[in-house]
Amino acid sequence: MQKRNATCAVIGAGDYIGAEIAKKFAAEGFTVFAGRRNGEKLEPLVKEVEAAGGTIFGRSLDARNEEETTAFLNDADKHAPLEVCIFNVGANVNFPILETTDRVFRKVWEMACWAGFVAGRESARLMVPRGQGNIFFTGATASLRGGSGYAAFASAKFGLRAVAQAMARELGPKNIHVAHLIIDSGVDTAWVRERRAQIWGKEALDNPDLLMPPASVAASYWQLYQQPRSAWTFELEIRPFGEKW
Repeated sequence: MQKRNATCAVIGAGDYIGAEIAKKFAAEGFTVFAGRRNGEKLEPLVKEVEAAGGTIFGRSLDARNEEETTAFLNDADKHAPLEVCIFNVGANVNFPILETTDRVFRKVWEMACWAGFVAGRESARLMVPRGQGNIFFTGATASLRGGSGYAAFASAKFGLRAVAQAMARELGPKNIHVAHLIIDSGVDTAWVRERRAQIWGKEALDNPDLLMPPASVAASYWQLYQQPRSAWTFELEIRPFGEKW
């Protein structure tokens, strides 16, 4: 492993996608700062990365708290220049419109849209003076269309996509690669498996080509990072080959 004098911040380093992103970038030599609301849950990830020879710092982080996000990114940048920030906070909830309370709607927007804006802005503050950097956002099918029961989630993801696109147009000429990754698929997590089994029965889990492994998402982020600036992608859609679209 060739160590880099650079950090990668993963905001929303959950057990699946976020953890795989952290492992991938750590394996490629980055120092990783991983943040999630319950920081103690990062202990297995930290041990795994360190056992493989990587460097990682796990932190408790509420991405909805502006001061915490700023401090988290500044700490990463003090360790080594912040080269990559990946915003991977999920807020996938399903409520019929008549059961979508004001609190639910605002909380989902705050988690999936506003927090992404703060993470992107604060990363840009650190990257722009150096004239380089990468800011990536995790989107979903709901980034492109609103589904039944997903008014809160889709509106937040639509908003995050707009924030990312505006940032890409503004920061691209400053040599900051901003990209939005749309995961148009169920990701192979315990929650998704349980939900699919409830809706379609356990036989719905028999086809491995319909669920995306979290490591495949991490690989897509690595591909975005590796793109030359003469051929940057703003929006990348990924789905398993068995997914209907």
